[in-house]
Amino acid sequence: MEKVVVIGLGLIGGSMAIDLKKNGNYHIIGIDRNINHTSKALELGIIDEIGADSILTEADVVIVAVPADAIPPVTKSVLDQINENTLVFDVGSVKGQVCNQVKEHPNRKNYVAAHPIAGTEFSGPEAAFSGLFTNKINIICEKKLSDKKILEKALQIFDKLEMRTTFMKADEHDKHIAYVSHLSHISSFMLGKTVLEIEPNEHNIFNMAGSGFRSTVRLAKSSPAMWTPIFLQNKENVLKSLTEYIKNLETFKNKIEEGSNEEVFNIMENTNRIKNILDGIVK
Repeated sequence: MEKVVVIGLGLIGGSMAIDLKKNGNYHIIGIDRNINHTSKALELGIIDEIGADSILTEADVVIVAVPADAIPPVTKSVLDQINENTLVFDVGSVKGQVCNQVKEHPNRKNYVAAHPIAGTEFSGPEAAFSGLFTNKINIICEKKLSDKKILEKALQIFDKLEMRTTFMKADEHDKHIAYVSHLSHISSFMLGKTVLEIEPNEHNIFNMAGSGFRSTVRLAKSSPAMWTPIFLQNKENVLKSLTEYIKNLETFKNKIEEGSNEEVFNIMENTNRIKNILDGIVK
């Protein structure tokens, strides 16, 4: 059995461990700085044993599934300790910083910069489940810097997880993901914050919240400990997307103030085409 070390036993790392155990011949070893996570992951059968850094020299695969700000230093530390045939990949949603920081590492060829686009608003090993990655997109950045055999090994793992892999430059990834993922989380958090501030009666929020509000604010239930470093690691792109978002909110606010029925309607009608894009009808 191949030894797979999963560093970080939250939703992503835990779910990946579950499906690798289910779909491959892997012995899963878990490492997490939160001892409650490792013990719970072992109790739930997510991992086969609890490990320590010393096991890295024996690992066939190392998955780095820690918060975004910890990914670069943890990945560098892992690359310092592995053997020449070990595959190392991270699953973070910001790729620029980690790719830059390991670019000159002697074992850079062993590293694959991956981002499985999957998740829920829940966190911790209890949130992990089988099938999280099924039919989801996986992005691999800077593939030319990875050894061909190492890359092939990574692709085999993502195939076992039933993901569809595509390739992209790290800076392009970070720019696009700021628009379609990071901005939506900020929007959800700020919508929740606004409602909490202008509606002090929590019973009114509970009683009057329809499916539209619940679905829009769902992401505000996500872990602040996870999302704070993501926003700051991808600060430049997040700020650009926020600037455009705020500009559109101001425009829409102004049109409502002016009572401009036609322009309010047109803004929404022109935006309706997003449904075709999300349904896969792309021109």
